[in-house]
Amino acid sequence: MSAREHIQRRPTMATQVAEKVAADIKRGRYQVGETLPSEALMEQMYGVGKATIRTAMGELKRMGLIETRQGKGSIVISTGGTVPPATIPRSIQRGSKGSWFLPELAEAEAPAISRTSLDGPPAIHLGQQDQDAISVDRMVYDPHTGTRMAHRTLIPLATAADAPRLAEAPDVPTNEIYEQLTQAGFTLEFIEFVSARAPFPDERMALGLDDAAPLLITYRIAFDPEQERRLLCEELRAPAATCQLAFDLTPAKAPAKRAPRRRSESE
Repeated sequence: MSAREHIQRRPTMATQVAEKVAADIKRGRYQVGETLPSEALMEQMYGVGKATIRTAMGELKRMGLIETRQGKGSIVISTGGTVPPATIPRSIQRGSKGSWFLPELAEAEAPAISRTSLDGPPAIHLGQQDQDAISVDRMVYDPHTGTRMAHRTLIPLATAADAPRLAEAPDVPTNEIYEQLTQAGFTLEFIEFVSARAPFPDERMALGLDDAAPLLITYRIAFDPEQERRLLCEELRAPAATCQLAFDLTPAKAPAKRAPRRRSESE
């Protein structure tokens, strides 16, 4: 059987337009804060139709290079070579006597507490599909840039049952949640999952996002390795174009290698 020949597909016209405009932005033809030419003018510039230009603008939004503002058109917000302005630290530090220290974002609104049923990624990461949980929803922001983010803490009722103080006041700061779990006898370790997707309409409205702006989503799971039990899920949703996550990575010790067993002389 002959080897399959490689065929390179030509990019669509919309992709070619997006790449051309992106290149113009990177080399300075269009500066940050400047408005791109109108759709009608770009149709003439590139000899394509309105649908192609709109698709190309969507590609540029997904690249994080432009945003569309009502009555102003498409505004350049990045050259593609800059670091997002908001850095969100995701570090956790363990103190003495069960204390914990971690960076907290400023709250834009008072937290909302409700009872929910676990589903989707939180349920999968916790291994508790359709189980009841306490949900604490916060709208937070980066005080340096004003970037808004949505934070949710999901406390399974099984966890709350073993930490009664947590069940009574689930909206305490995150470090106090960790302290209460430690005082309840749990040994805490953490794992974080990071993904991205397009925002839902309510998320676009709450976070002030453009239609094509991607959303960063993290799921931090607190678990007890000794009991092999997952205790808590924290979900953070942040605009990908204006946020970067910073993690402190502590190398884990590699498992000790066992020396090869010597064969006895009698074998």
